[in-house]
Amino acid sequence: MPTYEYICRKCEHEFDVFQSMTEAPKRKCPKCGKNALERKIGLGAAILFKGSGFYQTDYRSESYKKAAEAEKPAKAEAKSESKSEAKPEPKPAKESKKSDAKPKAAKKE
Repeated sequence: MPTYEYICRKCEHEFDVFQSMTEAPKRKCPKCGKNALERKIGLGAAILFKGSGFYQTDYRSESYKKAAEAEKPAKAEAKSESKSEAKPEPKPAKESKKSDAKPKAAKKE
């Protein structure tokens, strides 16, 4: 049920009334007793955010959640298969360093 704001045109008394939408508007002012009440046009009800967050994924349907859970193991298997197929390339064999060997002394003739 919404809260409506009223103002009296005679005494300018302002107040709020919590009433049903189908209920007739109030006419008699509780302060001066005259039939001069007017319902103010307000912004209406405030937006109410429920839950732990305000993201679109926080309110997914149960069928969507079940489908997402079923998809998770399939994705994990695909990732593990791709890792096993992609074998690392073998490292090239180390070349022996010939520069470390001492050069032979030249014979004098």
